[in-house]
Amino acid sequence: MEGNIGLIIGIVVLVLFIFFFFYFVPVGLWITAIFSGARVSLGTLIGMRLRKVNPSDIVRPYISATKADLNLRISQMEAHYLAGGNVGKVVQALIS
Repeated sequence: MEGNIGLIIGIVVLVLFIFFFFYFVPVGLWITAIFSGARVSLGTLIGMRLRKVNPSDIVRPYISATKADLNLRISQMEAHYLAGGNVGKVVQALIS
Protein backbone atom coordinates (compact mmCIF):
# COMPACT_ATOMS: atom_id res chain seq x y z
CA MET A 1 0.00 0.00 0.00
CA GLU A 2 2.81 2.44 0.86
CA GLY A 3 4.54 1.73 -2.46
CA ASN A 4 1.36 2.57 -4.35
CA ILE A 5 1.15 6.00 -2.72
CA GLY A 6 4.68 6.80 -3.87
CA LEU A 7 3.83 5.65 -7.39
CA ILE A 8 0.68 7.77 -7.48
CA ILE A 9 2.56 10.84 -6.24
CA GLY A 10 5.24 10.23 -8.87
CA ILE A 11 2.67 10.00 -11.65
CA VAL A 12 0.93 13.20 -10.49
CA VAL A 13 4.27 15.06 -10.40
CA LEU A 14 5.12 13.79 -13.90
CA VAL A 15 1.74 14.88 -15.30
CA LEU A 16 2.12 18.34 -13.72
CA PHE A 17 5.64 18.66 -15.14
CA ILE A 18 4.44 17.74 -18.63
CA PHE A 19 1.52 20.20 -18.35
CA PHE A 20 3.77 23.09 -17.30
CA PHE A 21 6.38 22.19 -19.92
CA PHE A 22 3.86 22.38 -22.76
CA TYR A 23 2.37 25.58 -21.32
CA PHE A 24 5.70 27.41 -21.15
CA VAL A 25 7.10 25.94 -24.36
CA PRO A 26 4.75 26.32 -27.34
CA VAL A 27 6.26 23.41 -29.25
CA GLY A 28 3.83 23.63 -32.17
CA LEU A 29 4.65 27.28 -32.77
CA TRP A 30 8.37 26.54 -32.52
CA ILE A 31 8.08 23.76 -35.12
CA THR A 32 6.08 26.05 -37.42
CA ALA A 33 8.79 28.71 -37.17
CA ILE A 34 11.59 26.23 -37.85
CA PHE A 35 9.92 24.77 -40.95
CA SER A 36 9.13 28.22 -42.32
CA GLY A 37 12.78 29.27 -42.08
CA ALA A 38 12.35 31.71 -39.19
CA ARG A 39 14.79 30.70 -36.49
CA VAL A 40 13.32 31.10 -33.01
CA SER A 41 14.91 29.45 -30.01
CA LEU A 42 12.95 27.65 -27.32
CA GLY A 43 14.56 29.95 -24.76
CA THR A 44 13.09 32.97 -26.54
CA LEU A 45 9.62 31.43 -26.47
CA ILE A 46 9.92 30.59 -22.77
CA GLY A 47 11.12 34.13 -22.06
CA MET A 48 8.09 35.54 -23.86
CA ARG A 49 5.77 33.46 -21.68
CA LEU A 50 7.54 34.65 -18.54
CA ARG A 51 7.23 38.29 -19.68
CA LYS A 52 3.49 37.79 -20.30
CA VAL A 53 3.83 38.13 -24.06
CA ASN A 54 1.76 35.86 -26.27
CA PRO A 55 4.41 34.12 -28.42
CA SER A 56 1.95 33.67 -31.28
CA ASP A 57 1.47 37.46 -31.53
CA ILE A 58 5.20 37.83 -32.17
CA VAL A 59 6.25 34.67 -34.00
CA ARG A 60 3.55 34.63 -36.69
CA PRO A 61 4.37 38.21 -37.86
CA TYR A 62 8.08 37.30 -37.57
CA ILE A 63 7.50 34.42 -39.98
CA SER A 64 5.77 36.80 -42.41
CA ALA A 65 8.62 39.31 -42.10
CA THR A 66 11.20 36.59 -42.70
CA LYS A 67 9.35 35.36 -45.78
CA ALA A 68 9.22 38.96 -47.09
CA ASP A 69 12.99 39.26 -46.48
CA LEU A 70 12.59 42.05 -43.90
CA ASN A 71 15.46 42.49 -41.49
CA LEU A 72 13.58 42.46 -38.16
CA ARG A 73 14.63 41.01 -34.84
CA ILE A 74 12.29 39.30 -32.42
CA SER A 75 13.51 41.59 -29.64
CA GLN A 76 12.39 44.64 -31.63
CA MET A 77 8.99 43.13 -32.26
CA GLU A 78 8.57 42.12 -28.63
CA ALA A 79 9.52 45.63 -27.44
CA HIS A 80 6.91 47.11 -29.78
CA TYR A 81 4.32 44.66 -28.44
CA LEU A 82 5.16 45.52 -24.83
CA ALA A 83 4.82 49.23 -25.66
CA GLY A 84 1.24 48.57 -26.73
CA GLY A 85 1.76 48.36 -30.48
CA ASN A 86 0.13 45.98 -32.92
CA VAL A 87 3.01 43.93 -34.29
CA GLY A 88 0.93 42.16 -36.92
CA LYS A 89 -0.32 45.39 -38.49
CA VAL A 90 3.14 46.96 -38.46
CA VAL A 91 4.67 43.97 -40.22
CA GLN A 92 1.88 43.95 -42.79
CA ALA A 93 2.47 47.68 -43.41
CA LEU A 94 6.21 47.08 -43.85
CA ILE A 95 5.52 44.29 -46.30
CA SER A 96 3.13 46.49 -48.27
